[in-house]
Amino acid sequence: MKFAEEVVVEEFLPTFRSMLAEDLRERGLTQSEVADALGISQSAVSKYAHGDVAQNDRIRDDERVSRLVTEVGEGLATGSMSQVQALVEVEVLIRRLEDHDLIAQLHEEAMPELAGHGGDFNVHDPDDELRATERVLSSMRRGIHIVEGTSGFTSLIPAVGSNLCESLPNAESIDDVAGIPGRIFDVKGRATIPADPEFGVSAHVASLLLAARDNGADVHAALNVRYDPDIVARLESAGHVTAEFDAEYDDLGEAVGTALDESPDATVLYHTGGYGIEPIVYILGDSAEAVAEVARKIV
Repeated sequence: MKFAEEVVVEEFLPTFRSMLAEDLRERGLTQSEVADALGISQSAVSKYAHGDVAQNDRIRDDERVSRLVTEVGEGLATGSMSQVQALVEVEVLIRRLEDHDLIAQLHEEAMPELAGHGGDFNVHDPDDELRATERVLSSMRRGIHIVEGTSGFTSLIPAVGSNLCESLPNAESIDDVAGIPGRIFDVKGRATIPADPEFGVSAHVASLLLAARDNGADVHAALNVRYDPDIVARLESAGHVTAEFDAEYDDLGEAVGTALDESPDATVLYHTGGYGIEPIVYILGDSAEAVAEVARKIV
């Protein structure tokens, strides 16, 4: 009697780890760095590197496996993907391959008595909360990487600081929105990120994002930058629809809703300030990575 889990442990994982170790080494990581990234010993990495670990060719040649190796390798190498996110993505692929797919087929071959049953072991929901949360945090890290690597980004930071936010698909409150604790500030000419992204740490930009979503905007991320007519003009020249709202609002949702009623396709909201209120531009988009890229292009 052989369990599907044994196929995963004895055939899938050695193959996947070998491919991932090879990918990371090709990206320039040392043997020690690869070991840290994969949570294994350096001697294990050495075995993978020297081909001392048997691989399953059918798993290695599967396009989905190859694609995930590339995605995880890039994420771990650049720091845009956490080990938890990598684990979740691999687990999801494993469960899919167990569900009437490659692992189920290998299992049937090892256990001919299962022929015709298909080995339905789809016990993990690919869209569960953990995966959604890790996807958002991964996107945030990629967005932060763009911000940190953008020369001149500090020219966009308002006096109150910038924040980059991304929401869960069904976000209802700021606790469902990831942001940067302490905001992004200009420290000696460099955009400084004080801490890793977390959920529930951005009240202002997260509230604006939620207000836009509540009023029909199909967006999941936001970044605030300083207001300047030239910045608004550059965003418009780049193809973004802009909409102005009143800075001295009593109800943010109502103010944003009025602006979106007039310009429902707006992906840039801004106000020109008020008494004691700094003027601000908010860039909206599908992901933290996407809005950071928009900001990069207008610097």
